[in-house]
Amino acid sequence: MAAEGALSHQFADEPDVSVRANQAGARFSLIEENVAVAPTPASIHNAWMNSPHHRTNLLNPAVDRVGVAVVAGRGGLYAVADYERAVPVLTLNQVEATVAALLKSSGVAIQSDATLARAACAMDDGMPHAASGPQPHFVMRWQDAALTQLPQALTDRLATGRYHQAAVGSCAPQGDQGSFTAYRLAVLLY
Repeated sequence: MAAEGALSHQFADEPDVSVRANQAGARFSLIEENVAVAPTPASIHNAWMNSPHHRTNLLNPAVDRVGVAVVAGRGGLYAVADYERAVPVLTLNQVEATVAALLKSSGVAIQSDATLARAACAMDDGMPHAASGPQPHFVMRWQDAALTQLPQALTDRLATGRYHQAAVGSCAPQGDQGSFTAYRLAVLLY
């Protein structure tokens, strides 16, 4: 912005903020940006606080990371503040272990072999067929950036007490998340 002498969230020769942040290594489920040009830091802050949209970005309780840059240029100080909700970068095994820990609190035993659950994860619907052993009675698939709680439908199933074992599988997310991070999972209940 300072080089162009103009205020913009995106210039014609650059990708949008989510792509730029992703290219810089950020992983997120939410990203917002404030930009401003003004003579002093206090005037930038006041302008953002007096603009409903900018104020909302600044005070958003879902945001847990912020990056700020201020550069002097023609016309004053150019400021950018990028706000995000960070998502940890996890391996498939780490994703599965995180969900397994949530399941264990429901009293189900976690199967050590994730092969069938990973196959279920990659499917759009239906039940995978085990080469040997019992077939799952219920399959739950979902995709989310947060791994802090189980989906309500799965929690409701577990609450019935009919299930004693579970298998957890993770796979590549489906659909176009763009630069946003998401995890796809399947839980098989036995």
